[in-house]
Amino acid sequence: MAANPTYKELEHRVTALENEIKVLEKQLWQSQKMETLGTLVGGVAHDFNNLLTAIIGNAQLALMETDNDDPLRQTIEDIKIAGEKAAALTRQLLAFRQKQLIQPEILDLNEILTNVEKMLVRLIEENIELHTIYEPELPSVEIDPGHVEQIIINLAVNARDAMPQGGTLTIETSNVEFGPNELYDRSIVKQSGLYVMLSVSHTGIGKEINNSIGLSMSTVYGIVAQNGGFVQIHTEPEKGKTFKICLPAVKDESDLVEKEPGL
Repeated sequence: MAANPTYKELEHRVTALENEIKVLEKQLWQSQKMETLGTLVGGVAHDFNNLLTAIIGNAQLALMETDNDDPLRQTIEDIKIAGEKAAALTRQLLAFRQKQLIQPEILDLNEILTNVEKMLVRLIEENIELHTIYEPELPSVEIDPGHVEQIIINLAVNARDAMPQGGTLTIETSNVEFGPNELYDRSIVKQSGLYVMLSVSHTGIGKEINNSIGLSMSTVYGIVAQNGGFVQIHTEPEKGKTFKICLPAVKDESDLVEKEPGL
């Protein structure tokens, strides 16, 4: 049977525990400080990135309406280049955060598309017809609204670049339901249920160029997958291409509890 520890031994143990607690407290404080700093940096970078999207986009629009010999053209190009460099720095700030600060909201894709449609009219060429088709009974989805706007703009700009001779750009919202492990266009749907589909189609057969004001397709795939959805691409020779983005519908909004920012 082990002997009971002496007062001296207990005192040493208490001192050792106190020292360990102080070290852990210091580590916790440092961790909380870095987390707070990271959240601040991520939030500022996220908002700044949205501003840069508008700056670069408007510069691109100005270039489209400016002749090559216009003395202002070089100035506008400098603005666009500076905006793109700032966007690169923003991505570095987001990398410091380790992940983008995402603020998902319960939203209506029809409402987002209505707001973006006004911008798309200015982004596409005059020889491109824009058609929008809204599903009136569209359930809500949970996603960062800024991500949805960037995805739509990116796909629309790529479609514009694929139709140098003109054509039709159609953006449509609809409902689609999948069963468990249902095969959809060679992909297995992991989560069954009701989905909201955002379809972006164009009649172009030219080369699509990922414009700097949007997102790369790999980023689009990542955003959609991160929100429980998936992307499918349908190409018909000499007819055009369709991007279908499926996001899980919010099942019961009354059960959702609004989260505090950062939680």
